[in-house]
Amino acid sequence: MQRCAIYTRKSTEDGLEQDFNSLHAQREACEAYIKSQQHEGWKLMRTAFDDGGYSGGTMDRPALQELLAAIDRREIDIIVVYKVDRLTRSLADFSKIIDKLDQRDVSFVSVTQAFNTTSSMGRLTLNVLLSFAQFEREVTAERIRDKIAASKKKGIWMGGNLPLGYDVEDRKLVINKEEAATVRLLFDLYIELGTVRLLKAEADRLGIVTKKIIRKDGSVTGGKPFLRGNLYRLLSNPLYIGLIPHKGETYSGQHEAIINQETWNQVQQMMSSNRRERSSPTNVKAPFLLTGLVFDEAGEPLYQAQASKNGKRYRYYISKKLALSSEPADDGWRLSARTLEATVIRPVKDLLHDQQRLMDLLEFANPAPSLLQTLKLKADELAGKLVDDDTGHQQAILQALIHRVGLSADAITIDLSRKALAKLLTMEENIASNKHDDIIPLNLAITLQRKGVEAKLVIAGQSSGRRPDPDLCRLIAQARHWFDQLASGKAGSVKEIAEREKVFDTEITRVLPLAFLAPSIIEDILNGRQPETLNVKSLKRISPLPTDWNEQQKRLGFHQ
Repeated sequence: MQRCAIYTRKSTEDGLEQDFNSLHAQREACEAYIKSQQHEGWKLMRTAFDDGGYSGGTMDRPALQELLAAIDRREIDIIVVYKVDRLTRSLADFSKIIDKLDQRDVSFVSVTQAFNTTSSMGRLTLNVLLSFAQFEREVTAERIRDKIAASKKKGIWMGGNLPLGYDVEDRKLVINKEEAATVRLLFDLYIELGTVRLLKAEADRLGIVTKKIIRKDGSVTGGKPFLRGNLYRLLSNPLYIGLIPHKGETYSGQHEAIINQETWNQVQQMMSSNRRERSSPTNVKAPFLLTGLVFDEAGEPLYQAQASKNGKRYRYYISKKLALSSEPADDGWRLSARTLEATVIRPVKDLLHDQQRLMDLLEFANPAPSLLQTLKLKADELAGKLVDDDTGHQQAILQALIHRVGLSADAITIDLSRKALAKLLTMEENIASNKHDDIIPLNLAITLQRKGVEAKLVIAGQSSGRRPDPDLCRLIAQARHWFDQLASGKAGSVKEIAEREKVFDTEITRVLPLAFLAPSIIEDILNGRQPETLNVKSLKRISPLPTDWNEQQKRLGFHQ
């Protein structure tokens, strides 16, 4: 008895849902052939080995792998196929299959091609046919590649992963307005925040997710929080400026752009700058003055981090959980290094200028005039070095003088070393009395103001002395100007203004409501009294803007 297994394959899934499809037709022909060989002892195995929707150019097919496993178990004597290319279109793969068949004494028969592998002539014929099958596959692949290249040069989108911001209609990309607004927001946020790491944290906070796609079989992909890799690809995808990429080149596309050229150029320049700085081992020009000295409420040290924005380098002290975790944390410290260092330097400098307080801390009862003069000169020298541009001097003094900087939600505690202070003032360490602890605590009351994932320190009782933000003032003036144009009839529509200003319609519709800000809010902005968290980006993102003036003040963080 010869146990016969039928193998069928169809390259695409088209038509598989029909009651009678190509796989059924192949199986019918093979069954009829096996029946005609009953006198030779051929018997059909009822196990079906059908691969629907799989290319013959690969061995990675579930039914084929099951067939080969059954051969290894010696459950099959003859393999029957409709045509040789149903088994494989690759000469190299066929050679591997034939070797396996030889090892297990399994024969191979093609129903429509009168040969089998039991004779040398059958093998020769089979190899010739497979050579033509492989040639046909390679020529077809070349035609497809040439067609894709030609189509992309004409600006035609040829499929692939559908990008956020677009849908497909009649095989063409069309803008999805809601998603396009999200794409513009991500580009704006990157310009504002300066790094993809911060962008991911802010995107997660806002609940922004990847494009959700429902497939034909009902399965859903996407709709998940962005990974950093997703954001890098989104920010560098030329589809968003109306271009079609292909093998390192870009061509003018037939679809509408979502991002304007100015924004695109700025983002690409920032990303390029960030890549260069990450690859350079000497890109850190300004040292962290408080390295190893800053601790949070739990006693955990703060880490140092850096970011770039508009070609400028920014430094931060951040909590361990933010530094080591790829997932955003709802709490934790992220403080501007420049601000924190200036905040710490200020009370230390004030102490060095306060001669009487120094005398009390170092416990001099009746100091000699020469000692007082030496103390004053040295203290003034140290204070001067703390505020000059030599960060090396600043770092050396702070590292020697400060024992610890402790952070809490409402205070900063700077612990100075009494002995180190005495030594820096050119005095012996033992001059400082042993009756007291070595620590001199300096306490500062603070409040925290959140701006995205970053926190801003505000020292209690400290006058900000802020100047008006010219960008905010310009934005309000622009909103009033555009509204006046519409009200006076000088502009007939938002679209007309957008064309004149060379911006998207959505930019006009975002800015126009600001013409209806409360007079008190406008006055505060013009006088520089707006909240620390308010800037052009955050003001434009307030949507919808409340019509009630009191509600506007609450939403924008103004004190009533």
